[in-house]
Amino acid sequence: MNIPENLKYTRSHEWLQLLDDGAARMGITDFAQGEMGVLVFIDLPQEGDEAVKGEGLCEAESVKAVSEIYSPVNGSVRRVNRALEDAPESVNDAPYDAWMVELENVTGAEDLMDAAAYREFLKSEGHE
Repeated sequence: MNIPENLKYTRSHEWLQLLDDGAARMGITDFAQGEMGVLVFIDLPQEGDEAVKGEGLCEAESVKAVSEIYSPVNGSVRRVNRALEDAPESVNDAPYDAWMVELENVTGAEDLMDAAAYREFLKSEGHE
């Protein structure tokens, strides 16, 4: 399972990449996309929408179910990855390249897991 070292992670399997300008990109982990199955639709927020840590920000529909994707931090939506509207399956192909939302005015990232802690979390949940 791919768990990049440069990202932060949540217990609900979202990843966060902190950008040099203080903003952040987010998406779902390799584990999450594997559990969901092939994605067929992603409902993205609008630019300017508020993101609240731990609350739903996007929805991903797969051949199995519709899954809520939670914001890993507080902030506001600066950009959305519109390419996912036409190619949601790109999240399955490359979950760490297919970011969903870029957030600005980010707060609350300090308690997210690093890659080692996320690996341990997966192991503790029986996912190795």
